[in-house]
Amino acid sequence: MVDTQHFCLRWNNYQSSITSAFENLRDDEDFVDVTLACDGRSLKAHRVVLSACSTYFRELLKSTPCKHPVIVLQDVAFTDLHALVEFIYHGEVNVHQRSLSSFLKTAEILRVSGLTQQQAEETHGVRIGMGCWF
Repeated sequence: MVDTQHFCLRWNNYQSSITSAFENLRDDEDFVDVTLACDGRSLKAHRVVLSACSTYFRELLKSTPCKHPVIVLQDVAFTDLHALVEFIYHGEVNVHQRSLSSFLKTAEILRVSGLTQQQAEETHGVRIGMGCWF
């Protein structure tokens, strides 16, 4: 006789646990594999997290053979980029009213899920360069 009984095992608080784990990985810079740079400053992230939250990053990172690409975003304010990465990792971010317009414009350019509805096909004047770390 074949046993056909199945059990559903559920991880309580899965979403908050995963979010917390991603935040810890980023804070400790464990397994970071991409650097984002603008305004002479940079921050490190995980390509899988960026790709999960931005079709722009997914397309860009899929097309590079680099182990640790450095993506330089010209004409983007570092405060906007930093806030967007915070949004990607935390699911929320506080943005000052005077920065909201440029923040949302950058989110639209980078096609960040949860902040934009439009799937922009071009970078609207933001120049992007990329290099590799080996």
